[in-house]
Amino acid sequence: MTILQPAGGYRTAIDPILLAAAVPAQPGETILDAGSGTGAAALALAARIEGVHVVGLDLEPGFIGLAAKSAEESGLSQSIRFVEGDLLSPPADLTPGGFDHVMANPPYLAAASGNPSPDAARRAATVESGARLDDWLRFIMTMARAGGTVTVIHRYDRKDEVVEGLAKGAGGAKVFPLWPKKAGEGAKRVIIQARKGEAGKTRIAKGLVLHNDDGSYTPEAEAILRDAGPLTL
Repeated sequence: MTILQPAGGYRTAIDPILLAAAVPAQPGETILDAGSGTGAAALALAARIEGVHVVGLDLEPGFIGLAAKSAEESGLSQSIRFVEGDLLSPPADLTPGGFDHVMANPPYLAAASGNPSPDAARRAATVESGARLDDWLRFIMTMARAGGTVTVIHRYDRKDEVVEGLAKGAGGAKVFPLWPKKAGEGAKRVIIQARKGEAGKTRIAKGLVLHNDDGSYTPEAEAILRDAGPLTL
């Protein structure tokens, strides 16, 4: 697939690809990508599963235009549409409870924390602004149908916040760490998934080791990043 990005500033990493791989979608189902950015997660999901219908929502009109062009150049325009809008005041055509699955890659840093980038687009993608983490979690829960999944990739050190936020409307959360080189050490990212309206205890999975000692990707990571394989949580 082709992903067009701004000439400077924001750049897509592997996080949205891993996020999309974790969504257990089936042909014919509808998925919302909340905060779709330049469209990496939406494109990856549509490329992996033929016959899904993906809607990408983002506040930045420049990203929406690039993402739509990427879908066209990737031959995925029939499977994806991108919508400009704010999750705090969603577009009217996004129906609450209207999606089989919702995925999100919210800004990782809490508002007024860290050392924000001077680039506005990069700053918006990495640091919370008007919408805080609770707002993101509330929104994705609202948009998922009963029994549908919500899947979030976030910082490992904020996993408890994500689990607690999802627990307000979903249960049986799966916490899936992404280990840099060795299982059990140094995770910076985590994928968390739950089902709306269902009960169950939180489960900690063994996770995925991303890199070999020499920095190359492990075969398990390559199967997702290069070969469009699913990520089973």
